[in-house]
Amino acid sequence: MLTNGRSLLLVDDDQTNQDLLSRRLKKAGYATELAASGYEALDVLDRHEVELILLDSMMPGLSGIELLQQLRTRFSPAHLPIIMVTALGESERIVEALNLGANDYITKPIDFPVALARIKAQLERKRAEEALRESEERYALAARGANDGLWDWDLENNQVYFSSRWKEMLGYQESEIGDSPEEWLSRVHREDRPLLESELTARRETDGSAEYASEHRMQHKDGSYRWMLSRGVVLRDAKGKATRMAGSQTDITGSKAFDPLTGLPNRTLFNEKLTACLESVAEDAQHSFAVLFLDLDRFKVINDSMGHIAGDQLLIHVAQRVRAAVRQAAPGCREIPSADLIARLGGDEFAVLLENVDEAGAIRIANRIREAIHAAFKVDGREVFTTVSIGIALGNAGYHTPTEILRDADTAMYKAKSFGRARFEVFDSEMRAQAVARLELESDLRRAVDNHEFVLYYQPKVRLTTDRIVGVEALIRWQHPVRGLIPPDHFIPLAEETGLIVPIGLWALREACTTMHRWQAEFPMNPPLEVSVNVSVRQFREPELVQQIAQILAETELDPSTLQLEITESVLMDDLDSVATLLGRLKSLGLGLKIDDFGTGYASLKCLNRLPFDVLKIDRSFVVQMSEDDGMGETIRTIMLLAENLGMEVVAEGIERKDQLTRLQSLHCDYGQGFYFSPPVPPEALCELIRKSGQ
Repeated sequence: MLTNGRSLLLVDDDQTNQDLLSRRLKKAGYATELAASGYEALDVLDRHEVELILLDSMMPGLSGIELLQQLRTRFSPAHLPIIMVTALGESERIVEALNLGANDYITKPIDFPVALARIKAQLERKRAEEALRESEERYALAARGANDGLWDWDLENNQVYFSSRWKEMLGYQESEIGDSPEEWLSRVHREDRPLLESELTARRETDGSAEYASEHRMQHKDGSYRWMLSRGVVLRDAKGKATRMAGSQTDITGSKAFDPLTGLPNRTLFNEKLTACLESVAEDAQHSFAVLFLDLDRFKVINDSMGHIAGDQLLIHVAQRVRAAVRQAAPGCREIPSADLIARLGGDEFAVLLENVDEAGAIRIANRIREAIHAAFKVDGREVFTTVSIGIALGNAGYHTPTEILRDADTAMYKAKSFGRARFEVFDSEMRAQAVARLELESDLRRAVDNHEFVLYYQPKVRLTTDRIVGVEALIRWQHPVRGLIPPDHFIPLAEETGLIVPIGLWALREACTTMHRWQAEFPMNPPLEVSVNVSVRQFREPELVQQIAQILAETELDPSTLQLEITESVLMDDLDSVATLLGRLKSLGLGLKIDDFGTGYASLKCLNRLPFDVLKIDRSFVVQMSEDDGMGETIRTIMLLAENLGMEVVAEGIERKDQLTRLQSLHCDYGQGFYFSPPVPPEALCELIRKSGQ
């Protein structure tokens, strides 16, 4: 007998055959649907779900064989059995049908008892296969994790089977949890439930059989929350409708306390241990501990240039070296002392909690870590170098929360970075005052962008053979409403760190181009006056930099050939191919490129030979030392010869005395700038200098 509304489909163009067979099937207890052609059969299947088809092989229009071919593209023999009805002696047609996926056949005239037996056989077989498949699926899910809880959701009846282990994981006995979906969903943390429900709905409504997975918190019987990983698959009927979801539940609370990349404890576990330390100090003032806050230097450059996979490998190696350095600090210990804890807080930040240690001991361990990180790393077959800046905060009764002591260790770490990196600093109260002042400065800086508090000063660039001004360098100043005029070295590093340098730099470029366009009209020269504008490393990495500069040139109507962008050597720390590509795109705008502070860092002959710089700017430190060190003059001569071979102009900065100018003139240096000619001055004063220069 058929249940749940399903029926047999009889497909036959002979009305008499249809009526006779359908009446006899109804007497045998089977519901039937009728179709007089292949096209009617397809229409019935679109509207009804059937258990089995009796299909006449010979019909006009869409033949039985052709319909069989179509149906087998939609339904497997297991999902929808098809019994062909053929004339006696049509052996070739019978063989063709069986090869195309027919389950069985009967011949005309129909022997009804035989037909009924074959129908029944195909239906015990179908249900047996379905039961076996459900059993196998449940077994496969159970085998996936011997300690997992299992669940099986009957979507048609909206009932869920929860295994005994599923209930035990939440602290319940077998009889304490029923079979409603709310037994699961009501225990999910209120912050996690919306996402879980949307994931379940999406998986049910989306075609396909991809595995579902969700991490969420579930409330234990004792009131606490446990992190669970729920995984499952969706089972669908012949039409693709979701009928069941079945899967497993795994307690992952423990793994949530560890960083998946390095295997170190994460911030959550570190804070828990730090809280315990603070409680110990509150009970016993003699209890001593220290927190080390570690941040890798130049990690972003390495990550961006070599790729995130290489960056992850480097972090794994760093974690291993920090472990080894802390173990080494405790002689005779093969493992990290149980009282100490190393954690990855996120990104390239690590922390070390040291117990029963004084300031000298914390410094000793910080030094070991610093030395361990300093050695070369082997990443992706290449040698990679990095350093670490470390901040140390000593535990005392003045701290009440992990946030407070981590904040101070972080402040000390930034102090170490400001002193040149690759070093450590111990936190003191003065640092906190400086940190507060820095925070206030950052707030003021954000307002300054909106309030247009920046101004440009200009320092002349002079042709050394004639002492005439041929160009200017635009230098930004901050006209603070309370503190007055603030020089760039007091706020540019903070602007770089916060990203505010991007809008500030674009404003400076637009203002300099606008001013120079006006000056070129006021002071006509041949060649015309030019302006140099600094582009920071942070700006250089902006993906829309070229488009932004092109737009500014169009808006200000400045001749691109009179604009020079000054770029420091530090940009060459990035991937050289990417740098060359970007510089080429900038050059295509028609502007000039100047490498700033040459000789202080990263540039080499190989680099310069590949990059389209027009001007080389000798760093002021070379000029200052020139009068005291005879060898420095030869160094400058070598740099000038290098520039000449590469077709580049040379500008010497930092000229402050007559003897420096004379020496540079004897070396045939092209251009110079410095206080000897003029310090950076406001636009009005610069106009007066240009007038005097032209006399």
